[in-house]
Amino acid sequence: MTFTLSTEGEAAVVRISGELDALTVVDLRPTMDRIVQEAHKEVRVDLSNLRLIDSCGVGAVVSLFRRVRAYGGTVRVEGVRDQPLAIFKLLKLDRVLMG
Repeated sequence: MTFTLSTEGEAAVVRISGELDALTVVDLRPTMDRIVQEAHKEVRVDLSNLRLIDSCGVGAVVSLFRRVRAYGGTVRVEGVRDQPLAIFKLLKLDRVLMG
């Protein structure tokens, strides 16, 4: 997994590629903590280059969503396709995170 964090206007944008699973999610957590600590009001998570996500990866995205919403911010997941999209639809997260 590789990821980048950038800002576009007022939004924090996290682009994640490869596989977001139990082994790789630990590398992403400090970046997610930073987003919350900096209290970004708008967060976009670009998963257009993500090939695979497991329950730990889903948990990390949902955790970010909850933490940002707790201080009044918004999180939008973009570009989800293939296996990650199937998982998001199965869990009905497409309705919440991609809407």
